[in-house]
Amino acid sequence: MRFLMRYPVFLLAFGPPIFRSTKGIDITQGQVDVWSFLQAGLLGAVALRAIGRLAAAKSILIPPKIQSILKYVFFLGLLFLASVIYSPSRLATAAYSFLYLLTIICVAEFIVDVYRNPPDWVQCLFCLRFILFLLLVVVCLALAVNPELVMVVLPGEGIRLLGNAVAPMPVISPLIAIISAYSFLYSLESRFLASLFFLIGLAGTLLTQVRGSEIALFVCLLFLATLWAKTGKRAAYLLISGLMASILFSVAVAAVVGPKRILDRFNRGESAEGIASASGRTEIWAFVIRYCATHPWGMGYVDGFRVLFKEHFLLGSGVIVERIGTAHNTFVDVLAGAGWLALAVYLIIIAKTVKLAWRFASRQTPPSPAMDSAPRHAIRCALVLLIFCLAYGMSTTEFSAPLRAGFYILYIIIAIILGAAAEMIARARNLSPSQ
Repeated sequence: MRFLMRYPVFLLAFGPPIFRSTKGIDITQGQVDVWSFLQAGLLGAVALRAIGRLAAAKSILIPPKIQSILKYVFFLGLLFLASVIYSPSRLATAAYSFLYLLTIICVAEFIVDVYRNPPDWVQCLFCLRFILFLLLVVVCLALAVNPELVMVVLPGEGIRLLGNAVAPMPVISPLIAIISAYSFLYSLESRFLASLFFLIGLAGTLLTQVRGSEIALFVCLLFLATLWAKTGKRAAYLLISGLMASILFSVAVAAVVGPKRILDRFNRGESAEGIASASGRTEIWAFVIRYCATHPWGMGYVDGFRVLFKEHFLLGSGVIVERIGTAHNTFVDVLAGAGWLALAVYLIIIAKTVKLAWRFASRQTPPSPAMDSAPRHAIRCALVLLIFCLAYGMSTTEFSAPLRAGFYILYIIIAIILGAAAEMIARARNLSPSQ
């Protein structure tokens, strides 16, 4: 609790959980409820503290490399705000743009703070995992009280524990597994505790039955194992042995069960046409690209897509607007929100962040590699978490707009990378952060 009071930006990852029906509300029609005010209130409280601390600071010190990334992040927010001019739902777009800028202020204040007084970076990872675990517990409690809030039942396929508005299970469960796997491999905590959290995260991911989340987790675990294998010959031998054993086990299972049954189970019985169209997502992406080809400035942040998609696509299926309110792709959603320039800026932010993280994660920085161990661990683990968000973001918009836990989690991960990198830059220059 003391850590959260010291760095309240982590509280944003908590959401808070929203116990609202899956039907949701349509903000384009001016619909809001008490949960909307609760979400905005938490962000407002954290942002107000951040603004107060920044205003009271005698000086604001951020390394140039970090400043460059933050400038792009703020510029992206200004592009979202400018989209109010042509958005079909100006009030909603303005509100979301304002909330985006408040989030970035919280991130910037965190980076300024940790540059002067670095925290225990490993504790930052464990704090994030603890919050994600609390969200998972809340989902389980909601499942016991009102199952319809957090799950859907697929005839012949079982349940999908999605979490919905309470907490995004396809996001929080894999992140718990990744942090725990990293902790296990690098011995940052008890192996038993790390294994327990990993199994919890893995089970939660499988219960979601979301292919995008499962594939992204597999890719990240493989990438993490590759990083770990580079630490020594013994680790490399263990990785190769583990891969060979996994291949043999997979072949045996396929021989017994049958590859067709395994594929059908993984595809949830979906047809080949459905798989080829990414469950219909390609039609939505094509619409956004065609629209932005003639309107390069986009549709308006968040709610422009919802309104225009409803107007131009007469689906004839009775699907309500809340079910077609996103582009089902973080990058396409940014394109729809503020056009090609916003997408280019977003890609630059991601590329510069990944490049910075890789620079410090892949080598030891003088003058004191031992002192840099904790921030380097934080950067490595956060880099893997960021890769998951990018991979899963190809099939969801959970990371593209405020008032979604995934959005806050993504920017907390970026804040950890930038903050830890700032500390390592200061040490590399043989200066104290306060100088």
